[in-house]
Amino acid sequence: MRYRHRFWTFLSLLAFFAGSHPAFSSPVAFHAQEEPEPIPDIRVNQLGFYPSAPKLAVIILRASMAQAGKAPAVFYVIAAGGSLTGRDTVFRGQPGPVKGSSNSSLQTCIADFSGLRKEGVYIVAAPGMEHSYPFRIGKEVLRTASIASLKGYYYQRSAMPLDPAYAGQWSRPAGHPDTAVLIHPSAASEARPAGTVISATGGWYDAGDYNKYIVNSGVTMGTLFSAYEDFPAYFDKLNTQIPESGNGLPDILNEALYNLRWMLRMQDPSDGGVYNKCTNAAFDGMVMPGVTKLPRYVVQKGTAATLDFAAVTAQAGRILRKFDRLLPGLSDSCLSAAAHAWQWALKNPALAYNQEAMNKLYEPKVSTGGYGDGNFKDEWFWAAAELLVNTKEEQYKKIVLERMNDPMSLPSWANVSMLGNYTLLRHGRSLPSEVRSALPALKDRLLSMADEYVPKAGASSFRTVMGQSIRDFVWGSNSVAANQGILLINAWLQTNDKKYIDLALGNLDYLLGRNATGYCFLTGIGSYSPMHPHHRPSVADGIVAPVPGLLAGGPNPGRQDHCKYEFTEPETAYTDQAAAYAANEIAINWNAPLVYLAAALEALQYKAGYSL
Repeated sequence: MRYRHRFWTFLSLLAFFAGSHPAFSSPVAFHAQEEPEPIPDIRVNQLGFYPSAPKLAVIILRASMAQAGKAPAVFYVIAAGGSLTGRDTVFRGQPGPVKGSSNSSLQTCIADFSGLRKEGVYIVAAPGMEHSYPFRIGKEVLRTASIASLKGYYYQRSAMPLDPAYAGQWSRPAGHPDTAVLIHPSAASEARPAGTVISATGGWYDAGDYNKYIVNSGVTMGTLFSAYEDFPAYFDKLNTQIPESGNGLPDILNEALYNLRWMLRMQDPSDGGVYNKCTNAAFDGMVMPGVTKLPRYVVQKGTAATLDFAAVTAQAGRILRKFDRLLPGLSDSCLSAAAHAWQWALKNPALAYNQEAMNKLYEPKVSTGGYGDGNFKDEWFWAAAELLVNTKEEQYKKIVLERMNDPMSLPSWANVSMLGNYTLLRHGRSLPSEVRSALPALKDRLLSMADEYVPKAGASSFRTVMGQSIRDFVWGSNSVAANQGILLINAWLQTNDKKYIDLALGNLDYLLGRNATGYCFLTGIGSYSPMHPHHRPSVADGIVAPVPGLLAGGPNPGRQDHCKYEFTEPETAYTDQAAAYAANEIAINWNAPLVYLAAALEALQYKAGYSL
């Protein structure tokens, strides 16, 4: 099976290189993968490399070599389908020194073939080693990942059928119309008592389950909108073949709009507060969406959800202003919704969503994802930053100035302050003078955080920013890698220093195969990607290949799912099992930073000199 699998991968790559592969027009499946095979000893980005970009492969030493501490004497880059002799060898080099990984017992060495710039399809080989999967060197080589990761959201849409013209074999009927959702007793108000029926239709399923959560939509939407604000020219031309493609609105905004309209329905018009989620009382089983007909509820308003909503709608109102002809009145509606949410938050400044406490008071008890968060400093800052850019009002400026010196950390659903930092730096010229005068210090702190990655990357066993700390390997570790990449891209935006783009590219190489597991973590992409993600449609649809374009969570030594993992060290604690939700679930907030990172690198490939 191994060689049949590689034969099909080779044909796919040749077609892609020739420009005839459907990946150029549709991101659905880059390869005809069967069940996973033994992983090669040589790990590479399974999509490939820009002609003038850094090109690294990681050689995982076999036990006998590791014990001796000896790397192969030589490595070769060979035209795919060729041999080690004659014209098929296009590059040869000596691997770097053997290094032990700080995150596992693996011994590695680096094969650097950055000097190879000729476009083509290749493999990396070394004597006594299982050679790499094939990859391409060429322009726009990451376009497939950029399109696929964005189109992944289309497959997560609720309340609409996925048509075969756009979804291919993953077409399905609409699930969870959510046109008759009940007000849960925890969310009851005078205007909307418990049992009131409202519409909360649309939006994306959050992860491998069928519920929809405002807090996680917040960081997701903020990241996608940031991608558009930073690289509008790239996204204006990107066609992902969704039903709205070609309607005059960029597809990233078409996709975000589908979720935005749902978010707007989650605001109580009577007071401006926002419900935490639209959900079943308990998780659905591993069935297709809409099979179960259990009641759906909107559950308790909260400060985090309301401020995340305010930030997203403020950013949306700003972005959508230039599309007023296509979307008349929507920008104004978003800005009004943001202001209304802010006013509710001022009256309810610290209302945490505590599901355990809620369940002691109300029926039915709710056991779906909580996204509970008791620290609201970051939400106040992000919402204030987005609203300040739009309005310049004193109330927002005051909070921005109070919170600008808070500690920096990568974005997550529980800490969104960095999204506010990115926004302030992006729109610095339009801000009030007091905030403008504080921006140099903010920029220095961002660059200091990025610069901490620089010296360590060259010394790490996989030559990536990802994995410099064991703390990178958490639940959703792949989003850590992607968000590190976004930080580095933002450092480049502030400095034009190419070292930051090189390091961001290294983290994308990690996500696409240059890692300790050997997986390309984006479903349907590369030669060896997850086949069994924790994702209900992928499990229940009867199709061998999973829904494409979804980023698996990645190595997680916490293993909170209690599944059996063959490997348990931090960087290898990953298993391709549907039950392994702690490592193999997908989530909208993990896809979003990958969308940003892949698109940024595609947009910057010429400025970085990668595609010369």
